[in-house]
Amino acid sequence: MLRSTRRSTFASAVLLALTLSGAGAEPLMDPAYGPELDEFAYPFPVERYAFTSQRQPLQMAYLDVRPEKPNGRTAVLLHGKNFCAATWESQIRALTGAGYRVIAPDQIGFCKSSKPAAYQFTFRQLAENTRALLDTLGIARPILVGHSTGGMLAAHYALLYPKEVAQLVLVNPIGLEDWSAKGVPPTSVEQWYQRELKVTAASIRAYETATYYAGQWEPRYEPWVTMLAGLNAGPGKEAVAWDSALLYDMILTQPVVYRLPQIAVPTLLMIGQKDNTAIGKDLAPPEVRASLGNYPELGKAAAKAIPGAKLVEFPALGHAPQMSDPEGFNRALIAGIAAP
Repeated sequence: MLRSTRRSTFASAVLLALTLSGAGAEPLMDPAYGPELDEFAYPFPVERYAFTSQRQPLQMAYLDVRPEKPNGRTAVLLHGKNFCAATWESQIRALTGAGYRVIAPDQIGFCKSSKPAAYQFTFRQLAENTRALLDTLGIARPILVGHSTGGMLAAHYALLYPKEVAQLVLVNPIGLEDWSAKGVPPTSVEQWYQRELKVTAASIRAYETATYYAGQWEPRYEPWVTMLAGLNAGPGKEAVAWDSALLYDMILTQPVVYRLPQIAVPTLLMIGQKDNTAIGKDLAPPEVRASLGNYPELGKAAAKAIPGAKLVEFPALGHAPQMSDPEGFNRALIAGIAAP
């Protein structure tokens, strides 16, 4: 069953974030949103897909943005761990401008979607949820674009449903190396939970500057810090932190690197070369830490492992090239999916 929710003004959220931050300065206080990002505005109307999974009613928020001049193709954008459907704003505008219909869901456990207290998070389950949404919308053989954790999800989706994916685009996907096998120590769900309870706007900003934006912070990134900080500081923060802990456990225990040779879908890898992402890297011994998250090597290895994959490298960009250089990224993306 599908239903709509009222759209609030995205510009007001941006203005609030920049006001709180002093256009780049430390915010006076962290915002606070509800467990489904209540009152944080998205740039497009939010729809909700209600369904039952693992014996409980859930709802998946998503964006469904249609072009003025359709080209008959649909792109499905899968967000990363610290991202939401809204963070694809620039890509949604570029893709719809090029004729693509765009679907951008918030996965269960993230952003504006349900935060179940008990849920077996697996990439297979998230892929099944996404497929059910697309089936409801009547979408067949979309182009899957996955970033970070969404890249892992997109890869698993393509492995599960190879005949139902027209093309696969992986943007700085994680899971291209097995961190546990390389020496990241075991971390319990309870330990992840306690770490997540301590998340603040300042810690988010510091991490994203170093990893997502290659050391270059810009005020335009502030709304996305506000989004995450408010989700982690609101009245549902324990539920948010718990699901986040379960998701970190999923990421660390289900690397996709071993299955890359089995991907049978035309694949485009888009890799920011200054990315150094490795979940749990800060917990590893220094000698192990230094060897993790080498995306220039990981991207080339993935391109070699996936049959027929094409690789686009962004030399000056980090983990989020689509946000650091949206115009350059969008040009490369649209060019990369233009061919049948």
